[in-house]
Amino acid sequence: MEKLTFYAVSAPEKLDRIGSYLAERLSRDVVRHRSGYVLIAMEALDQLLMACHSQSIKPFVESFLHMVAKLLESGEPKLQVLGTNSFVKFANIEEDTPSYHRRYDFFVSRFSAMCHSCHTDPETRTEIRIAGIRGIQGVVRKTVNDELRATIWEPQHMDKIVPSLLFNMQKTEEVDSRIGPPPSPSATDKEENPAVLAENCFRELLGRATFGNMNNAVRPVFAHLDHHKLWDPNEFAVHCFKIIMYSIQAQYSHHVIQEILGHLDARKKDSPRVRAGIIQVLLEAVAIAAKGSIGPTVLEVFNTLLKHLRLSVEFEANDLQGGSSGSANFNTSSKDNDEKIVQNAIIQTIGFFGSNLPDYQRSEIMMFIMGKVPVFGTSTHTLDISQLGDLGTRRIQIMLLRSLLMVTSGYKAKTIVTALPGSFLDPLLSPSLMEDYELRQLVLEVMHNLMDRHDNRAKLRGIRIIPDVADLKIKREKICRQDTSFMKKNGQQLYRHIYLGCKEEDNVQKNYELLYTSLALITIELANEEVVIDLIRLAIALQDSAIINEDNLPMFHRCGIMALVAAYLNFVSQMIAVPAFCQHVSKVIEIRTMEAPYFLPEHIFRDKCMLPKSLEKHDKNVYFLTNKIAESLGGSGYSVERLSVPYVPQVTDEDRLSRRKSIVDTVSIQVDILPNSIPSDDVVSNTEEITFEALKKAIDTSGMEEQEKEKRRLVIEKFQKAPFEEIAAQCESKVSEHMANLLHDRLAQILELTIRPPPSPSGTLTITSGHTQYQSVPVYEMKFPDLCVY
Repeated sequence: MEKLTFYAVSAPEKLDRIGSYLAERLSRDVVRHRSGYVLIAMEALDQLLMACHSQSIKPFVESFLHMVAKLLESGEPKLQVLGTNSFVKFANIEEDTPSYHRRYDFFVSRFSAMCHSCHTDPETRTEIRIAGIRGIQGVVRKTVNDELRATIWEPQHMDKIVPSLLFNMQKTEEVDSRIGPPPSPSATDKEENPAVLAENCFRELLGRATFGNMNNAVRPVFAHLDHHKLWDPNEFAVHCFKIIMYSIQAQYSHHVIQEILGHLDARKKDSPRVRAGIIQVLLEAVAIAAKGSIGPTVLEVFNTLLKHLRLSVEFEANDLQGGSSGSANFNTSSKDNDEKIVQNAIIQTIGFFGSNLPDYQRSEIMMFIMGKVPVFGTSTHTLDISQLGDLGTRRIQIMLLRSLLMVTSGYKAKTIVTALPGSFLDPLLSPSLMEDYELRQLVLEVMHNLMDRHDNRAKLRGIRIIPDVADLKIKREKICRQDTSFMKKNGQQLYRHIYLGCKEEDNVQKNYELLYTSLALITIELANEEVVIDLIRLAIALQDSAIINEDNLPMFHRCGIMALVAAYLNFVSQMIAVPAFCQHVSKVIEIRTMEAPYFLPEHIFRDKCMLPKSLEKHDKNVYFLTNKIAESLGGSGYSVERLSVPYVPQVTDEDRLSRRKSIVDTVSIQVDILPNSIPSDDVVSNTEEITFEALKKAIDTSGMEEQEKEKRRLVIEKFQKAPFEEIAAQCESKVSEHMANLLHDRLAQILELTIRPPPSPSGTLTITSGHTQYQSVPVYEMKFPDLCVY
């Protein structure tokens, strides 16, 4: 062998003939089953290949690969392993120049077939599979380092390589799951364990993937998981995609996410558990990619997930409508539970992805999800709910709000305007989202996530009378100008939502706890003196509504409102630290403890609490009195004039569109009545004009409302976009022009009046109005009440 090697190195032009001769001998020995001569010939080929690196080695390599193919085609496992080992040695040699005509299609097919070996002897089967995996690894290394590396990434090759690796990873996992968890493998075990070797090869393959061929490497994974039904259970699928996400380059992560989304769309009609398995795989992929480069797929991820959320709710609604018999009901309940698994997986994925996004993207996602929430009477939402019905619509509202709750968790905005813009707040506080106690809870929790910028909510959990608020160590900052303007613009909307939310008949204890937390957070985060007065007015109005009970609420709900008012006034009195106010609140609470404990949260929300038969018999000392509060706050410099004005919730446009009992029903409507001085003929003529068409026109004010809305929109847009100097100048010119015209008209009237002057004028005055100057005129004492001019 030494002489042959020396001869080949000395005369490289002879390598071609040497290779041809060895190949001829080896072929003859393989056919005649002379294994010893085959081993000698392959060893000679291997040593010559390792020793010679000249340009003349190209023809010798062709003879070498031809002999390796002969060995792999033979049916003897030892020869297959021998050929694989020789090919691996060849794959580790770096060639000086690329080979443009050499292809490895046969080796890919043969090594893939060896990975699926079904030999009867377990040890031999494992040996052949390991040889096949090592051969694939050699092909990958050889072709990736070659100039023609693009060929290995073609779909026909990836469709053989990737399933072969996954097959070995999967089979060994199944064996391990039956015999218990395996010990951590040593270095020798890794070489003898097909699963570990296949996983390493799979990682290496993905690590070499580039932008153009990433999809070709990932798509066969979906085909393998579908074919072997590995989405339910999905432990192996999750394991595979964790390997993929950690092995590829970070900037390509969004390609994998797009592929998972596309596969989810393709399998949208499969069983719920299969869809849930795919979504959980997406969650794992998103968890790895969320903080890295996620590219343009943010909205695509949320849009696809929300679409499948709607489909899941639709399937659930159809199943509920279709199940009528006993067996059908059983199947329906199981499908219903499966659909809930899908929905929970979607919400968890949305929340995890959203919570890992930067704030600017998270605010966009909040608006995006809010735009999908079906709100009755408006067409702003972009989710098709035509097939859902009332039950399905309510279900999709709950699911979307739960998603929104997950996304807003941990969101911290510097100003409340950023967290709760009008386009987000208006649909969130819509009457359509107040029709169910669970919807109202979710809306309040979303608001708490966005309002609580100093993490005080945990300290306020549970509605109770707090003896000393200072012990809670509430964190707060001075109210900024943007927050003050927000409350001036949207405060009444928040008060109205809380007021109406307290008066709902299906409230449970959690609703009252969340309403109390809402009032407390507004006090901490957004309250100046004016807002504090408004909140106290709101609390007194709630107390009055519970006493008068125009809505015929059950006694538990009336006492619950009273307890909520007591807990909040106790909190706000200590927050503003006005001694007289604190004393009044403490005195009322003390009297309630003795005479009416059901007006306190610690008693009314217990399991067994005695309720009163009526509230009219109670003494006024158990109630918080407006005059006492006004007297105590007025002594500390608060402007208490507005406390004497009862709080009435504002009426919004949505009230007319809502299916719920509107606040309009409880607000008196003023009607202009014709005066008696109108002649009877006119009355008759007016009566004749009242026809069906006239009434229809009078009732249908949608056109006028649209015009008014458009005018308001233009004014708002002008004030938002026009320069401040332009707006100020225009306002000033309008005011000046109006006042000048008014004074001009009134003073002209003074000059034209013929009156009886007193004996002597009070003086003289030169009158100038606009560009008109009058002469000095005598001034008489003439009083005009509208101008107060003498």
